[in-house]
Amino acid sequence: MPVRDLIFRVPEVPARGQKEYASEFVEVAGGNSPNAAISISRLGGRVLLAGPIGGLLAASNAIIDDQFRRERIDTSGLVVVDDVVTPISSVLIDPSGERTIATFRDPKLWTVALPPSDTLLADCDAILIESRCAEFGTDVCAEASRRGIPVVIDGDRMMSMREGLLQVASHIVFSAEALHATAGESDDVTALRKLALVTPALLGVTSGARGVIWLDPQGQPKHMPAFPVHTVDTLGAGDAFHGAFTLAVAEGQPLEQAMRFASATAALKCTRFGGAFGSPQRAEVDALLASSPVTLPA
Repeated sequence: MPVRDLIFRVPEVPARGQKEYASEFVEVAGGNSPNAAISISRLGGRVLLAGPIGGLLAASNAIIDDQFRRERIDTSGLVVVDDVVTPISSVLIDPSGERTIATFRDPKLWTVALPPSDTLLADCDAILIESRCAEFGTDVCAEASRRGIPVVIDGDRMMSMREGLLQVASHIVFSAEALHATAGESDDVTALRKLALVTPALLGVTSGARGVIWLDPQGQPKHMPAFPVHTVDTLGAGDAFHGAFTLAVAEGQPLEQAMRFASATAALKCTRFGGAFGSPQRAEVDALLASSPVTLPA
């Protein structure tokens, strides 16, 4: 779901009932999958974005469309939902780079019908879907799975343990909060192993500066440390990770190499203000990987 992100850099997040003056402001297109799409495009992949977009406030949609066009993202899969405002987020970035977000999404957006699967899957090497989009996105993911196309889930929200997406996914990478809420477990490895009982997908979890953990085919945990960087803005970092990881899967990169590629992409994004528009180019990621010693997962 494309989102209007109104991003403010503030000296501190204001307390309840207080106000704070921002030192910097930018309005950009956002949303989990759109952010990932920007990352994929900058890394050299071709992207088609599918999902709902509001039909009101056409001027704001024009800004979003223009930004996607400049990033070479195909938006022909977006479907206008009439009488609905495009989702909007107010984002506060504090001096540590951490983001605080308030978002409005109209429930009518979930009633969208995507274009036919044959259209969306033409010349498709991988799908990335937000877990929140299961209601309208599961069918195309199921068809992709039947065709042997990898389906990567960005587990950014709690999922039901009976969720259909769990059965058609090839890879699921959760945020720590979403993983714990989905599995009902507070330990990363315990939660991943519990989910492994209900899905055939490769399972992983990102934890910001603590890096990423995943289960190997034998159910043993592997850990990839995060790249140490000076953090300016974490908005869109997880999305950059998922975009880079999905591209690596589409390219056929070995799993550990794909995790390292995604981690480097997310780290570089954190060094720049502006949400996903701080995502790096492929040459920058390759340079970071070449200059950093390989740390084998423990």
